[in-house]
Amino acid sequence: MKYAFMSFSCPQLALDEMLALAEELGYDGIEPRLAAGHRHGIETTIAAAERLAIRQQVADSPIALACLATSCQYANPEKVAANIEETRRCIDLAGDLGCKRLRVFGGALPAGVSREQALDLLTDALRQAADRAEARGVTVCVETHDDWSHPAHLAEVMRRVDHPAIGINWDLMHPVRQGQITMDEAFAIVKPWIRHVHFHDGTVGLNTLELRPIGKGGIDHGRAVELLQALPYTGYLSGEWINWESYETHLPRELAAMKAYEGTG
Repeated sequence: MKYAFMSFSCPQLALDEMLALAEELGYDGIEPRLAAGHRHGIETTIAAAERLAIRQQVADSPIALACLATSCQYANPEKVAANIEETRRCIDLAGDLGCKRLRVFGGALPAGVSREQALDLLTDALRQAADRAEARGVTVCVETHDDWSHPAHLAEVMRRVDHPAIGINWDLMHPVRQGQITMDEAFAIVKPWIRHVHFHDGTVGLNTLELRPIGKGGIDHGRAVELLQALPYTGYLSGEWINWESYETHLPRELAAMKAYEGTG
C-alpha cells in the first residue's frame, strides 16, 4: 500500500517542508488542499515557471504528489458552470505538475433540487471535464461525501459518465457514518471505480464528528485494508485530519496503525 497525507495536517508547512516530513515519517506522497490558505503554495493562480519548478522539486524528491484536493462541486445549478471552469483550471494545474489525481465533490443538494436533477448535473459536469482530464493524464475522483456519502449515488453517476478519466475517491468514513452502510457494502459498490482513498477514524453515532486515532473510532480500517489488498489496489490511501492534533502526534501514529493492518508495520 502507498500512503499520503493531506496538507490539513500541516497547513503551516511550505512544500519543501511537507516533502521532507513525508520522507522522514515513511509516507509515499502528499495531498495538497487547494484554495485553503495552506503554505505549500500549489494553487491554480501560479504561473508556468513556478509550476515547472514545483514539478522538478517533486521529481527530485522520493515523495509524490498523490492527489490535488479541490473544493469543486456540481449539485448546485446556480454554481455548476463556475465549478466546471474551476475544475478545468485544476486539471491543467495537476497536468502541469505531473499529478495524476484530482479530488472533487458532488456537493450538497440545494433546496428544490431533486436527486435525479443532481445526478444529471454531476453527469454533465464530469462529462465536460473528462476528455480534458484524460488528455492531461489526470483522473478526476469524486469523493463519497456530503449528499453523495452513500456510494450508490456516485455509482450511478459513474455508470452514466462511463469515462476512464472519471473515478471515485472512496472516503472510508462517510459511507459508514453518514450513508449508514457497512465497509463491505460500500466496497462492493465503489469497487469498479476506486481511484483514490481517504482514511481517518472517528465517532459514528454522534451528530458532531469527533476524530479518533485509527482503531479507536467506529471505522473498520483493518477490513478496508483487507478489501483493498484483495483488488489489488495500487493507488494511495491519503489521511485527512482537519483541525485535530499536532502533525507530530498523529501522522506517525496513524501510518503505523495502517501498516500494522496490512502486516508491514
